[in-house]
Amino acid sequence: MRCPPSPLVMGQRCQGFLRDHDCWGPKWDRSCEEVGEPSPPRWAAMGCWRGPSAVLVCLLLLRPPPSPACPAACHCSSSGEVDCSAHALREVPQNLATNTSTLWLGYNFITVLGPRSFPSLPGLLLLSLPHNRLGFIHRQALLGLGALQELDLSNNYLTVLTPETFLPLSSLVTLNLGSNRLEGLEPGVLRSLPQLQALLLQDNPWMCSCDILPLWRWLSHNREKVQEKNLLLCRVPEQLNKYPIMAFGNESFRQCQETSLSAWHYIVFLTIGPFSFMASIFFCTFMGFMTVVYHNLRRDPHCWKRPHICRGH
Repeated sequence: MRCPPSPLVMGQRCQGFLRDHDCWGPKWDRSCEEVGEPSPPRWAAMGCWRGPSAVLVCLLLLRPPPSPACPAACHCSSSGEVDCSAHALREVPQNLATNTSTLWLGYNFITVLGPRSFPSLPGLLLLSLPHNRLGFIHRQALLGLGALQELDLSNNYLTVLTPETFLPLSSLVTLNLGSNRLEGLEPGVLRSLPQLQALLLQDNPWMCSCDILPLWRWLSHNREKVQEKNLLLCRVPEQLNKYPIMAFGNESFRQCQETSLSAWHYIVFLTIGPFSFMASIFFCTFMGFMTVVYHNLRRDPHCWKRPHICRGH
């Protein structure tokens, strides 16, 4: 029989040996002799460890299981919360544990979210990115975050968002886009969020022209989802500065006509254009010729009736 016969027995004996701090002394020999096991020299021949190596094995057996990875600039808790706020980060840390449920990335220097900026985080429920310098989000930046329910992008430099930006976030409930540089927002951006219940758009320089009509319609049909309605104000034109967008009515957009031209319309326009140009040149030439003839007739009407007389002159 080898000494120790099993990891469990080894762990039990190591606890006693660590208390005595004498894993390799006579007590080890006596403990093995009492149970009828080989003496230390014979264990060595059979592969038993002695001395400091035994202490190392004891510590390895008794230590707790390793904790998930945590980025050096972040503080991680056992509940899955990762706080990377205010550490001058310029990109999203990649070595995040897959069990991360909350990720705080506010008050950093992140300017761009490129393709797959985040590792696969199937359990992430809250992502907070306020007070960065974020100006662009790639359409594949948020892939792998399908369980996300709350996203805070406030106090950044965002000017344009496409419908593909939030397409992976089918479970998103709360979206904060306040205090950015948005002048307009395509309605497709919001239609791609079927579970959205709370939307914040305040403190953006909204351009209240005919282009904002689709957004106004969405907001009017989803008033219960729009938070801070009183802070959703026009910035331009000047005469509408600080005018509440939600105060517009249908009559405000009466002069706005949404016309959608098909490919056939464009073909017709491209075909008619050159012909109309050539026709205009011909018409102008003809009218000029007729004008010259008319003036000549008025100046000397006898030449028209008796052309041989004019030739004689």
